[in-house]
Amino acid sequence: MGRYTIGVAGLLLILMGCEKLKLPEGAPLTEEEIVAGLKEALRVGTDTTVRYLNRIDGYYGDALIRILFPEEAWKVKLAIEALPGGQALIQDLVVKMNRAAEEAAAEAKPIFWNAITALTIQEGMRILKGDSVAATTYLKANTQDSLYIRYKPKIQDAMQSVGAQQAWEYIVDTYNSLPTTLEPLQNRDLAAYVTDRALYGLFLKVGQHETKIRRDASYRVTELLRKVFAHATS
Repeated sequence: MGRYTIGVAGLLLILMGCEKLKLPEGAPLTEEEIVAGLKEALRVGTDTTVRYLNRIDGYYGDALIRILFPEEAWKVKLAIEALPGGQALIQDLVVKMNRAAEEAAAEAKPIFWNAITALTIQEGMRILKGDSVAATTYLKANTQDSLYIRYKPKIQDAMQSVGAQQAWEYIVDTYNSLPTTLEPLQNRDLAAYVTDRALYGLFLKVGQHETKIRRDASYRVTELLRKVFAHATS
């Protein structure tokens, strides 16, 4: 009888424990697990994005982030395109600007990883409860300045190596030599513009991937991601 009583008590404890834990697959997550999951989501998202961008047509092949001829120089674009072979000159420059951004994309990875490693529990909980790009917003706030500083020299070097800077200078010289030019174009440095647009595309793609991880279970490629985001969306 005593053994039977102990057995029932033990069974009750087990059942109570299961009720509290909601069984293993539904166990409540600790804050540390949640933050670890967010960090993993950010690592997966940023690594995937960097690989996507750091290849031929990573930028140029994506209409959402393709770097176009600067809008503020639209008069230059119109004037050059009106010349024989002018459209080809503009197109060549656009391709080369995107190639420079693609070449520079790898610079983002170590900066992203530093920001991800520094994510605190408090920040992680805010991100978990935030919108579909809350983690990307955190990354942008904590990495954009560092990325710009690291990106711009790389963009400048890449623009020289792929011929984008030379193509731009040729367009500027051609435009300035036209008799219809009322005000010569002075800016011969496109690196700042290409850097800004490259970073815009980078964060846009990171945000897209974060949204997919949050909303689509098929993008949760590790056990921790599945556990954290299944819990977050339940």
